[in-house]
Amino acid sequence: MADPARVRGGPLTAATDVEDLLRELAPQVLGVLLRRHQALDLCEDAVQEALLAAAVDWPKAGLPDNPRAWLVTVATRRLIDAVRNESSRRDREDRLVFGSPPAELSRVPGDEHDPDQDDTLVLLLLCCHPALTSPSQIALTLKAVGGLSTAEIARAFFVPEPTMAQRVSRAKQRIREAGATFAMPPADVLEERLRAVLHVLYLIFNEGYTTSSGAQISRTDLTAEAIRLTRQLQRVRPGDGEVAGLLALMLLTEARRAARVDPAGELVSLADQDRGLWDRELIAEGVALVTAALASGPVGAYQLQAAIAAVHCEAPSADDTEWAEILALYELLDRVAPNPMATVNRALAVAMVDGAPAGLELLATLDGDERVARHHRLLAMRGHLLEMAGSPAAAATAFAEAARRTASAPEKRYLQRRARACLADG
Repeated sequence: MADPARVRGGPLTAATDVEDLLRELAPQVLGVLLRRHQALDLCEDAVQEALLAAAVDWPKAGLPDNPRAWLVTVATRRLIDAVRNESSRRDREDRLVFGSPPAELSRVPGDEHDPDQDDTLVLLLLCCHPALTSPSQIALTLKAVGGLSTAEIARAFFVPEPTMAQRVSRAKQRIREAGATFAMPPADVLEERLRAVLHVLYLIFNEGYTTSSGAQISRTDLTAEAIRLTRQLQRVRPGDGEVAGLLALMLLTEARRAARVDPAGELVSLADQDRGLWDRELIAEGVALVTAALASGPVGAYQLQAAIAAVHCEAPSADDTEWAEILALYELLDRVAPNPMATVNRALAVAMVDGAPAGLELLATLDGDERVARHHRLLAMRGHLLEMAGSPAAAATAFAEAARRTASAPEKRYLQRRARACLADG
């Protein structure tokens, strides 16, 4: 919620503060309008107009006493004006209530009971509707909940803006066709839908932390947005261990960002990173979150991944890493949520505990798995374990093949350097 001390006519707020506040309030205001009127396209347009008005007005006149209420009022007026101006058009009527053609704006009974209700979770659930593909869920979440423009989302995923606009438009159309409304799903489907929300936030963070293609190694705007949205989700689901686990995983991973590249901008492996550059405040917060989550309820995949990250972050050096503990956590993760990419990572823990041949033997079990058999991360791990096993020529071949298969320029350069170093050692 907005700081009540920042009021109209008070000291001018920095532009960045106004931008941050608007980004925080945007999904809350959209949630209010959607709960009342159930028209995703129209409500989103109205909220965008209100945000633009606030961006122009607030730096000049100061913040209103209640910034959220100000935005809701302005957005509602814009919405009513838009409907009145287009009331004669059939397609405009069809867009209301996700396909129902009402004579006037709909209002959900009982909406007035809590004007300060935080609808972030409901909005996230709507954007992650099962009728949508994963790319569409991600795009719609960033647009409606994250407040990113279509151009920003397109740049983040290296696609043309018209392509992303079509993806978002199709996602909204699919939601309308599915008959979805802005309301909490029934209890019997809520948990499944919530898992989809967590998966989307996880994917957004991962794409930001290590971009899948292009010249940049990371996108701080995406990681920051994923963390912000997950924090919001944790506020409305404070007792959910997996929500806390995901937030902890993000924080513990983000804490290592400054050490991931050298002064020339080239990738640095975890073992070679300067741990003095790691953000200890984020690490402390992440460790506290995952510790509390693991102690409070059933253990889930995000909690286990966060626990693994915590062991890495708490090790004073690479040589001091508790690999036996990490291996035990990976083995538990394999029982809770089997995943081939987790198996790739577990192979390193196996190698560190039982020797490189044992790690290579585990990797070989994935050779027939079409999901990862030719993935550059598996090939890179094979190269690393072959190097550990004293087979530099074979390692160089694996690193070179991994470099050919990645679309990320920084990763490609890193893998090529590893291949050259192995050839030099051979």
